[in-house]
Amino acid sequence: MSGKLLRSGLIVSAMTLISRVLGLVRDVVVANFVGAGAAADVFFFANRIPNFLRRLFAEGAFSQAFVPVLSEVKAHHGDDAVRELVAKVAGTLGVIVTLVTLFGVIASPVIAMLFGMGWFVEWLNDGPDAHKFELASLMLKITFPYLWFISLVALSGALLNTYNRFAVAAFTPVFLNIAIIGSALYLAPQLSEPAMALAWGVFIGGLVQLLFQLPFLAKAGLLVMPKWGWRDPGVKKIRTLMLPALFGVSVSQINLLLDTVIASFLLTGAVSWLYYSDRLIEFPLGLFGIAIATVILPNLSRHHATSSAAKFSQTLDWAIRFVAMFGLPAMAALIVLAQPIIMLLFMRGEFSQQDVMMVSYSLMAYATGLLSFMLIKVLAPGFYARQDIKTPVRIGIIAMVANMAFNLMLAPWLSYVGLALATAMSASLNAFLLYRGLALAGVFHFSKSSWLFLAKIALASIVMAGGLFWLSPPFSLWLALDFWSQAGRLALLCALGIVSYFVMLWLLGVRLSHFRVQTVAESN
Repeated sequence: MSGKLLRSGLIVSAMTLISRVLGLVRDVVVANFVGAGAAADVFFFANRIPNFLRRLFAEGAFSQAFVPVLSEVKAHHGDDAVRELVAKVAGTLGVIVTLVTLFGVIASPVIAMLFGMGWFVEWLNDGPDAHKFELASLMLKITFPYLWFISLVALSGALLNTYNRFAVAAFTPVFLNIAIIGSALYLAPQLSEPAMALAWGVFIGGLVQLLFQLPFLAKAGLLVMPKWGWRDPGVKKIRTLMLPALFGVSVSQINLLLDTVIASFLLTGAVSWLYYSDRLIEFPLGLFGIAIATVILPNLSRHHATSSAAKFSQTLDWAIRFVAMFGLPAMAALIVLAQPIIMLLFMRGEFSQQDVMMVSYSLMAYATGLLSFMLIKVLAPGFYARQDIKTPVRIGIIAMVANMAFNLMLAPWLSYVGLALATAMSASLNAFLLYRGLALAGVFHFSKSSWLFLAKIALASIVMAGGLFWLSPPFSLWLALDFWSQAGRLALLCALGIVSYFVMLWLLGVRLSHFRVQTVAESN
């Protein structure tokens, strides 16, 4: 089983890598056009609202509720029953999301007021930033329909993943990045406000993603005519699981949205600085954390449906080992190399040296929680695969309240950096409580060999970080280098970091056999 999981994980990671690399290219293009000023703040705000709903409603709560039920129907009733369930879920979801999307487009000024309160206050008082509120209201009308497209994309992606066709869903986000890059390069020069082109890029990207997946659904025999099925037993079970999961599965996204509300009261650029640093965190998180979570959820659901408790626990143990092996060194590298990474990627056009410094501070703060973000992604499926939504919801409430408390403590002292640090701290609390919940339920205990494995990874990461810190030149020298010299120096540092990390792991006795599920089982 470990070989199959590893192959699936590598496929998803490879497709995700393409998407994330293009995502970085997209952010480089956006930074060049709009920098981190007022227009950038507004675009990131207008893009974050539908993205928040996407992760909360479409990819988050929906997928976590839908996949376990779908796996159960597939295991016990066959493909015909799956197609009937899909038809009713698609019809019901389509109607609901259509209504939500229409509301978002019509009520965009109200949404801009609620989540951009600082800008709304400026608008009421005719302040210097009043235009931010007006621009945000207009942009939301363009970006909000993305929710409709991506909800159906999430449905089709969950279907394909359940049938172990992971590559299509993992590759799909590439088209969003291409659409935004194309709009920035070709549409932005035609508009008086370049940021509006980015909003249209989001709209086009959502449409193209949906059209891309439809032929694959048809080939798999899963493209069916939608039906209204609110009272269907399967749909009822999904929505019963989904309603609490609307909150529980995406606490980190709720925290980011709350950060945006608070950041709207802070200095101009705060929203953008948080966005760019969050995007850099999303790269390793998507490449390893989300990719592995995508792969293990159908497997966990199948093990639960067939009462394979040992395999269920072994799969979770394997997933934690995998994300820890890449999450800890990524966290260390992002903290040590934050400034040269940001400088190389973004410092051109409207993105200034001051922006580099400001983004680096929030990136370092976010990076302290990177492993926790990854662990949440792989621990939460341990509950959802068992159709236990209430426990992660309770944990999510605790984490969100803690995040707000951390915000109140840290934001007055550290401004926007305090918001990033508070998010990382609440994520660590969330991950710990999820693990404790699984352990108390007797579902999963981290094996003794895995604790030792984690300690070895931590030591290797510390050694790697120390070497990078010692070899990295000061900020002033980075500034004096041209682009290609910066790229060469950074690539060399990354290569040395990777080599030193894996050499250290080898010296500590870590071998590929530690990623075999059989080995995990023997060590329990």
